[in-house]
Amino acid sequence: MSEPMSRSHAIPKLAPVAPEETARTLGEIAYDRIKEKIIRCEFEPGAAITEAQLALQIGLGKAPIRRALSRLVQDGFVKSLPRKGYVVAPITLRDVHQLFEIRLLLEPAAARKAAGKIDPKRIQELERICQAGYVPGDRASESAFLEANKDFHIAVVDGAGNQKLTRILSHILEEMSRLFHLGLALRNRTDEMKHEHRELIDALVAGDGETAEKVTIAQIEAARRMVLDAILASSNFQSVEIQIGG
Repeated sequence: MSEPMSRSHAIPKLAPVAPEETARTLGEIAYDRIKEKIIRCEFEPGAAITEAQLALQIGLGKAPIRRALSRLVQDGFVKSLPRKGYVVAPITLRDVHQLFEIRLLLEPAAARKAAGKIDPKRIQELERICQAGYVPGDRASESAFLEANKDFHIAVVDGAGNQKLTRILSHILEEMSRLFHLGLALRNRTDEMKHEHRELIDALVAGDGETAEKVTIAQIEAARRMVLDAILASSNFQSVEIQIGG
């Protein structure tokens, strides 16, 4: 008879699955939990991760972890290194430039088109979202604030009436959440962002497309400065890939 497994080699118990998760597969649950940690920068950009490590931290078996990592690689959150395992996708200045460039190309035009077309109930919802604040360095607080901020921008874009554009920018904003976590931790921008959002709402209500477009451009540029300041101020990003030009 083989000897009983020692405590140090015991198989970790599965984390309890919430009722709302029972209809989902373990691979989907693992995907969401790992992605959340990546977006919140709890798994830092460029950090090495392994299936065994994640199985312990996430509280799920290696099979669902493996499926989740496969999806995360496809979605660009994780990179697979042959014979070395996985690393959290690093953040480069090229990434920052390209993501903000996409927003500048699409979002201001959508805001101009949405002016005067958003119904009163949606305006009330936007006003409520504007009141959200956060505590710098508190990941849960930052996540709640960023989710509210994302909802605000998606609602504005949705007002333009182009569902494909809404889906594109929704994906872009989700990808940028990791960048925003870096910037929000640097200092509290709650009051600035409330003012920015209020200006945009006023322009949308007034049907002033030109002002809505200008305010949206200013908001995106302010967000870009916040993210770049955070990257340049952080010792974790001293080796980030710097792209000249563009």
